[in-house]
Amino acid sequence: MREGPVALRPTARGDAGALLAIHETPGVREWWGAPAEGFPFEDEDATRFTVLVEDRVAGLIQFYEEDDPEFRHATIDVFLDPAVTGRGHGTAAIRLLVRYLFEELGHHRITIDPAVDNVAAIRSYGKAGFRPVGPLEAAWRDESGEWRDLLLMELVDRERITRT
Repeated sequence: MREGPVALRPTARGDAGALLAIHETPGVREWWGAPAEGFPFEDEDATRFTVLVEDRVAGLIQFYEEDDPEFRHATIDVFLDPAVTGRGHGTAAIRLLVRYLFEELGHHRITIDPAVDNVAAIRSYGKAGFRPVGPLEAAWRDESGEWRDLLLMELVDRERITRT
């Protein structure tokens, strides 16, 4: 999947070192916490893609699926190397994954839940079409042990709802 200089591909073993280094940068770790042992392959429930910018590893985007037909949707998360942020690459990566989730996997609803004070992420998600639903109070415990609020955001493909 590609949009301009941004591409997504399934995360490969060879990506682990670069992704771990990015995960450890203060601008990522602040929001993602410490990487788990075995990262980026420790979470069997997540489907992960490596984000490439000009064919270099620049981050990770992942999704989880709720397959119960009465609640079916996908939830996504993303991080980018702070060295490449602020240029629309995150928004492009999100758009690529959204198209994949809607067109290839048939989802009609996607959610994301950034920290309420992660202004840059919220702005990027808004540019990709997500709208705020509301705050989730004390929903995430950060590395210091403090409970933090998240902002639930969603993107709904209204046309898909009427077709299914």
